[in-house]
Amino acid sequence: MTERPDLSSLPSYRQPRRSLLVARKLALMASVVAGLGVAVYGFSPSTSPSDLFSSPAHAQVNTEVRKVERPIGFADIVERVKPSVISVKVNIKEKAASNDDGDDSPFQPGSPMERFFRRFGGQDGIPGMRGPRGGGRAVTGQGSGFFISADGFAVTNNHVVDGADKVEVTTDDGKTYSAKVIGTDQRTDLALIKVEGGSNFSFAKLSDGKPRIGDWVLAVGNPFGLGGTVTAGIVSASGRDIGNGPYDDFIQIDAPVNKGNSGGPAFNTDGEVMGVNTAIYSPSGGSVGIAFSIPAATVKSVVAQLKDKGSVSRGWIGVQIQPVTSDIADSLGMKKAEGALVAEPQANGPAAKAGIESGDVITSVNGESVKDARELARTIGGMAPGATVKLNVLHKGQDKVVNLTLGQLPNTVEAKADTDNDNSKAPTRGTDVPKLGMTVAPANSVAGAGKDGVVVTEVDPKSAAAESGFKEGDVILEVAGKSVSTAGDVRDAINAARTDNKNSVLMRVKSGGQSRFVAVPLAKG
Repeated sequence: MTERPDLSSLPSYRQPRRSLLVARKLALMASVVAGLGVAVYGFSPSTSPSDLFSSPAHAQVNTEVRKVERPIGFADIVERVKPSVISVKVNIKEKAASNDDGDDSPFQPGSPMERFFRRFGGQDGIPGMRGPRGGGRAVTGQGSGFFISADGFAVTNNHVVDGADKVEVTTDDGKTYSAKVIGTDQRTDLALIKVEGGSNFSFAKLSDGKPRIGDWVLAVGNPFGLGGTVTAGIVSASGRDIGNGPYDDFIQIDAPVNKGNSGGPAFNTDGEVMGVNTAIYSPSGGSVGIAFSIPAATVKSVVAQLKDKGSVSRGWIGVQIQPVTSDIADSLGMKKAEGALVAEPQANGPAAKAGIESGDVITSVNGESVKDARELARTIGGMAPGATVKLNVLHKGQDKVVNLTLGQLPNTVEAKADTDNDNSKAPTRGTDVPKLGMTVAPANSVAGAGKDGVVVTEVDPKSAAAESGFKEGDVILEVAGKSVSTAGDVRDAINAARTDNKNSVLMRVKSGGQSRFVAVPLAKG
């Protein structure tokens, strides 16, 4: 029997314990790798440690991870909704000379904000691409729109088709059709057109829900005349007022929109139209990430009337209103700055006939609270003429209920200005109103000021009156709810307000034919 040699004396000899440790490490590594892969691919006991690292399972696991991390796109939604979007091309004669730059600002010409807010229907949809100039010569304009029914009814902006002699639309598949304008609504900047020559158009659904801030939004349209283009962003704000009118309630989005996008839809991730793109905020005319869309709820209401009768009828109560600021609320003894303050009821209007007076605050309509003046305008404007409404009104510190029948909002409501406003005769010096920084004189002593109230003849530019917006020529009709005709009346009313520990005093002021309430802070002492 051969004797076993002593291996410990050999240079290559290693202790069995170390070999055991190496084996345990390999087993541990194998178990970790197996743990990573067994959930998907399983682990075979016959697999050797070296097989684990050469196996394709490790690479396949990484592939699966990459699939999970990949951002989710909008291709499926776009493929479904894009065929409903159209390019709208118009031929306009009247605007060749008057709308040379293609921008239709919601602000008055010369307004400091005019250059920042732009609508983007645009002649040819591309700056510099204009038709021949001169009266009677035609120019073209381009915008966007979308079908709302298979038989060819489509929505776009009023300012896209306003004054158009000819309207053509191009569908997503490149086909061109003639269209006619069914009706327009300037106040909401919406228009309904009817495409002729088809009866099976792809159409979009107007959303029933209200978008939330942060929701995804897809804008589809015809920017710069390039054809169907899709951009994405989020809803960045809601209830925006851009000074376009009393019915402003825009959705603000940051999806890039530009000239030619006007009238195009803003889709949510359900493929429904949440709004109609109508304006952008831009110093340059291009997208800076702030755009405004008309909410789907407004579109539904307006389009239904346009389709039915070609125009929109709105309820009207006949009042000039303004917001209730915190200073005004304090002057009226209100706990919260909410509701709509009646600056002046219009003569023979529904409100005047029902007994509503200047200085009243309308706090609710049919039991629904009124947040501010804009909300009142939208609520009443959304009702049909002839409807009976119940208004809760704060009248001289007391709550009362007024029932009235809505009239129909006139197509043009013009402010009545004094016709005898003659500034050829310089106003008298007037009498100082202490601690307000202005002088006043009886209105009947100043040419063109009328018979009622006191006229402001001078304003200290560093005074409380100047900070509150008073200027020379304004007529103060009431102070703290009391009619005034002399400087003494003004001083008495102010002293009474101080005695009542008021922080400000409410004045009804007539300026440029318009009445408004101004809360003037009272200096202490």
